[in-house]
This record gives sequence, structure tokens and C-alpha cells, in this order.
Amino acid sequence: MPTILVADDDVNIRELVCLFLRNDGFETVEASDGKEALAVYASTQVDLVVLDIMMPLMDGWELCKELRRRNSDLPLLMLTARGETWEKVKGFQLGTDDYLTKPFDPLELTVRVRALLKRYGVGSMQTIQIGNVMLDRQTYKVTKGIESLALPLKEFELLYKLAGKPGQIYTREQLIDQIWGMDYEGDERTVDVHIKRLRERFAETPDFRIDTVRGLGYRLEATP
Repeated sequence: MPTILVADDDVNIRELVCLFLRNDGFETVEASDGKEALAVYASTQVDLVVLDIMMPLMDGWELCKELRRRNSDLPLLMLTARGETWEKVKGFQLGTDDYLTKPFDPLELTVRVRALLKRYGVGSMQTIQIGNVMLDRQTYKVTKGIESLALPLKEFELLYKLAGKPGQIYTREQLIDQIWGMDYEGDERTVDVHIKRLRERFAETPDFRIDTVRGLGYRLEATP
């Protein structure tokens, strides 16, 4: 799954963009200003950046220029409140690939992101296979060989998240935010309950295991 960096100082816009993208199957990371965005970019594998123009410390113009200097093959999508012609021209001169004017339609956002990823040759994976187990996010079906398994939605999303990056450690808080949503007010232990159920369902599956990383969270390890 491609990872999208969303840089915007407006927390509501940032959370909204991330929500739309995650609902469409993307991974997201966030930054509240240009300098933080560069730090995130330096420490995370990012496939596309959605960046606002007006940000503190380092605005979108400088961020765009610096990102393009570091990586000429990184797709960049700028957000602007006005959409004036001179802003678009300046953005294209600095290296942005596309523009989206606020307020925007969620469908247009995801369509433009997918179009940019396709232009740059970055695939948007909707299926994950680990050994004999196949997860299909378009149909929410799980197959194990010729056997079809029915998983509740949250169990599927949790397994899909962990299986998307084997070996990656996810904290309970990250899993709650990305699967149950940032507005979820329940107990973080609900993650433990769902992990327990997944372990029980796939107890006889030799293709992978879900490990508890003490003090951190969970990770899925593919079995050689």
C-alpha cells in the first residue's frame, strides 16, 4: 500500500484528508508544518506528498522546492484555499505535479492521488498474499488455498494492516486510529481482543504469526 504524507497546519483538514485516503486503502503519515514534513520524509518511506501552501516555519513553496531537490520522482499534490492562477504557476515552476482547491470533494482527492501514483508507476495494492493466504480488500474476502474464510470487518482491516508490512511494529494507538478512527472512544484493549481472535482463526496456518512486542504493540511475521 502506498504511503501518503499529508502536510497541513490545519489539524481538521489534515485529519480529513488522512481519513479519505485511509478509507481508500492508503497508508498515511502527518506533519503540521514544512519542517516536520521534511523530518517525516527523511525517516519514512513516502510514495506521495499532499501539501498545503500556507504553513508555519516552512511554507508549501519551500517544502515543494526542497522535496523536489531531494527526489525528482516524488509525486506532489498541492492544496490551496484560493486556486489563483499565479499560485498554480508558481507551484508548477517549483515542481508540484497537481493542484486541489479547498474545499475539495473526497472522490476528487483520491482520484487525483491515484492518477499521480499511476503516472509515477507506483502501484496501489488491493490484495496481499502471505504464503497460502490471500487478502482482497476490494471484496474483503480471505482465502486460504481453496478455502474461503469470512472475517468481521475490523478483524479483516486489522489483519490487512499488519500483513501489508510484515515485520513492522504497530502500537495499539496507531491501530486504533487507523482502523477504528481517531474519534473512537472505546478501550485500547479492543485491539488485544481482535488480535486474540485472529490468532485463534489462523492457529493452524503455518504461513504467518502475529507477535506481541512487549511494551510496543504487535507485528506480523511471515513464516519462511
